Amino acid sequence: MISKWISVKSEKSFLSNIGERLRQERTRLGMSQEDFGAVGGVKKVAQSNYETGKRHPDTAYLERILQVGADVHFILYGSRLDIPESPPSLDVLQGAEPVPMYDIEAAAGAGRLFDAETIQSTFYLPAELFEAEGVDPAQVVGVTARGDSMGDTIRDREQVLVNRGQRTPDGVFLLRMDDELRIKRVQRVAGNGWLLISDNPAYERELIKPGERRNVEIIGQCWRKVGRVF
Repeated sequence: MISKWISVKSEKSFLSNIGERLRQERTRLGMSQEDFGAVGGVKKVAQSNYETGKRHPDTAYLERILQVGADVHFILYGSRLDIPESPPSLDVLQGAEPVPMYDIEAAAGAGRLFDAETIQSTFYLPAELFEAEGVDPAQVVGVTARGDSMGDTIRDREQVLVNRGQRTPDGVFLLRMDDELRIKRVQRVAGNGWLLISDNPAYERELIKPGERRNVEIIGQCWRKVGRVF
C-alpha cells in the first residue's frame, strides 16, 4: 500500500499528492472513476477515496492499473517514465523497500500477539527515506492502532509503522504487556523505571517499576503513521 507517510514525531509528510496524481493518470487514460476502479479491482467509491486521499491503494491495485498503461512511477514519485507498449512490470518499485502490514490491531488497550499473525498487505517506501534516517527496512513492520488513548498522536484505526531496531525509550512505542499489545509513550524515570503515558489526558499514567519491567517488552518505536483504515 502506498500512502502519505507521516512522522509520529514531526507530522511531516514524506510523500504527498498521490491521490491527485492518480486522478491525473486516470484522466490521461480517458477513463471514468468507475471504469478505472474496476480495472484496479475496486468500486467507484474506493477509487474516489484514493483520489481524495481518504484511503490509499495497495500493490495489488497498482499491479492491475499498470496493465492498462498507468504510470505508477509518476503516481508514487511525481516524475514520469517512458511507458512501453507491452504491459509494464513493477520494476518502477525497484527503488522502494517493502514494509509488511500485519493483520493485528495493536492498541491503546489490548491487542493480539504480534509474532503469530500473517501479513495482510505490503507497503512500499522509497529506499532513500530509510537511508536518510538510518533505519533498517528489515526491522520495520506495520500494525493498525485501536482506541483513543493516544489522542491525536495516533488515532483509532490509523496504520502505524514500527521500527523494531529502536527499542530504547524515550518516545512512542509498541509494547507487549502480558500477551497484550499497546501503543504508549514511554518515558524513563529515576530509579530505572518506565512511565507509560497516554497522550489522551483521560487515561491515567502507569508506572512500571524496575522489577516489573520483565513483564513489558518493547517491540519497537512507532516511526511513521499512514492513515486510517475503514
